[in-house]
Amino acid sequence: MGIAASTDDDAPRAALVTTRAQVAARLADLERSLADLVRSRESANDDDEHDPEGVTLSSEWSRLSGLAEAARAELAEVDGALERWAAGDYGVCESCGRQIPVERLEVRPFATRCVRCASLAR
Repeated sequence: MGIAASTDDDAPRAALVTTRAQVAARLADLERSLADLVRSRESANDDDEHDPEGVTLSSEWSRLSGLAEAARAELAEVDGALERWAAGDYGVCESCGRQIPVERLEVRPFATRCVRCASLAR
């Protein structure tokens, strides 16, 4: 029985919902920046790879793409945690079946393993 099933306290779920909104907003900003960069690349005739001034468009594309991919992965983790909450399995270690300590969930709300099992998985 997970945290969702063992308590009426909805604070962890509320924190997950807030985190999801923040990550989704960050991802939307990154995707807008990537779209702006695509438009800049289409209209630029400059050879930005050899421009000694500032960051190249390719470097910025790479940076923004990496940040967007990380945000998508974080969003998937938060969505997984919300699904576990709905199923009543939130806060249960997927490896050993024991409760994940609340302190760990406060730091990493989408954790799927207790500290012991997470350290063994490395």
